[in-house]
Amino acid sequence: MTNIDPPFEMLATAAYHGERVAARRLAARSHITMSQALAQVLTTAASRDGLADLSELLAVRAQARQREEERRTSRRAQQAHELALRQAQKTPPPDRWRGWFDGSAHPNPGRIGIGALLCGPHGERVEISRRAGHGNSSVAEYLALTALLAAAVDAGAHNLLLYGDSQVVINDVHAGMTENQAPAGARTASTARGLEDYRARVLALMQQTATSHLQWIPRHRNSEADRLSQQAIDHMAEEP
Repeated sequence: MTNIDPPFEMLATAAYHGERVAARRLAARSHITMSQALAQVLTTAASRDGLADLSELLAVRAQARQREEERRTSRRAQQAHELALRQAQKTPPPDRWRGWFDGSAHPNPGRIGIGALLCGPHGERVEISRRAGHGNSSVAEYLALTALLAAAVDAGAHNLLLYGDSQVVINDVHAGMTENQAPAGARTASTARGLEDYRARVLALMQQTATSHLQWIPRHRNSEADRLSQQAIDHMAEEP
């Protein structure tokens, strides 16, 4: 141990919780100061760890604290980066074409109504609300996505940001993409049976529009497309 005892704050910072508890007990039992008790406990720990003296133990633990602080700083930076990415996805940039789609089958399976909304960077707005025959809810969602992409082709839109609330359809499209096309973190389970033709049509349209961004959103964030699909169903109900 060095001739100059380290300050109490340095000892307390270096000590682990169990060592601080042991030092308090030693101070009470031996009627010495907490600083002296910590120095004795840590000197014992240094000897147990094969270190020359207390000063070497303090240096080793200071380095360990520095490495841990660097790891925490790195984790915080990574978390901030991931948060920024999530926020960017929720608020798409204004210079990108964006689209939302929704399909409804009443009953399921039954009459299909599809709705979609395409918005451009210069105020372009295309609404789709129409009947689409009969089928189940997955077919309805696929038909809505197909209609949205076809409208994007007609509008000359490229590199779209597409959103829908059907996990079945979005996961199926991602499963049909190549590894390079599928977005990072996307589910790439097996493709769904019975939807092959719809998936092939959507993937072909996505290639025409250079689009790979297709993201699931909860229904409450897809209200405009849902309104348009329900509007198509309501119009069917009004027909004789």
